[in-house]
Amino acid sequence: MRIALGSDHAGFNLKSCIEKSLHGSSVITGDFGAKGPENPFDYPDAAFDVGSRVARKEYDLGILVCGTGIGMSIAANKIPGIRAALAYDEETGKLAREHNDANILTLGGRKTDCESGIRIVRAWLSAEFQGSRHSDRIRKISSFEERSPSTGNEPEGSPRLVTFDHPLIQHKIGIIRNKHTSVKVFRELVQEIAGLMVYETTRNLPLEPVTVETPITTTTVSSISGKKIAIVPILRAGLGMVDGMLQLIPNAKVGHIGIYRDPGTLEPHEYYCKLPGDIGERDIIIVDPMLATGGSAVAAIDLVKSKGGTKISLLSLIAAPEGVSRVQDKHPDVTIFTAALDSHLDDHGYIVPGLGDAGDRLFGTR
Repeated sequence: MRIALGSDHAGFNLKSCIEKSLHGSSVITGDFGAKGPENPFDYPDAAFDVGSRVARKEYDLGILVCGTGIGMSIAANKIPGIRAALAYDEETGKLAREHNDANILTLGGRKTDCESGIRIVRAWLSAEFQGSRHSDRIRKISSFEERSPSTGNEPEGSPRLVTFDHPLIQHKIGIIRNKHTSVKVFRELVQEIAGLMVYETTRNLPLEPVTVETPITTTTVSSISGKKIAIVPILRAGLGMVDGMLQLIPNAKVGHIGIYRDPGTLEPHEYYCKLPGDIGERDIIIVDPMLATGGSAVAAIDLVKSKGGTKISLLSLIAAPEGVSRVQDKHPDVTIFTAALDSHLDDHGYIVPGLGDAGDRLFGTR
């Protein structure tokens, strides 16, 4: 049996305890999420990573641990095909399998001690789904998932792909697809679209209350609570998106990654990398107008991770299914944001219908 284990910083110690208890058995484990209890790690990142792997059948089951287990359960259950159950004693662990066929168990690292956690896991693993009337209820859940609208045009099993359907974004995408659009207008629209997309991408930044004095009185307002952001364009086309993003987040630091694609093999080759020194402390947005084969994006993410980056998103105007699949296969923890998921790649590696070579159209080259 293959079990994926994941945690945030608050659940790290209990996860480690459970992992040790499974050693020596017939269980093969995978360890994801936080690497220690000291450095903050967001529970949704671990939940999406483990949940995606279980949904894709890379692992048979998953165990997720955060402070209470509640956040992990909420996040993991956003993934189609996942039935994550929070258990707080042996009985609820057992029933999670017998009645709900839970393929992920969530636990609270601050609510459950090591010995209790091990007993819950053993009760969960030793139980079997009872079927019968419970099968009918599970089928209702699966049927509802299949009928429910998604966040966009997502390939099956792609919980970390977000496509934007905002009318302004779609209108401007239509204009830059037109081959008769001038370099000046194309460049301006790419910046505008990037700004609109980053507006959506950063909607979950945490806020904190601060007191300010208005011309009338003092009042409490909201302020972004110390989040550090890095924008990392893939040269050269990614440069065309940076200014539009900086208009909304002017305090973001900007790194640069130079990668060119071999015209014969379509494989990426790095020639430059310069990132902020505190890249490991920042939320990182890698930007490239086109996600085609995914080779350059994967290479860029590899580089950022090798320099200490952990919280990474990829922002592209237009994506191909081939590129999305490649990035998600190599880096399932990275969320992809795009304005359009197109049909496919042609024999030359261009996105169809796409918009041609974004770099050439941005800079007037051929």
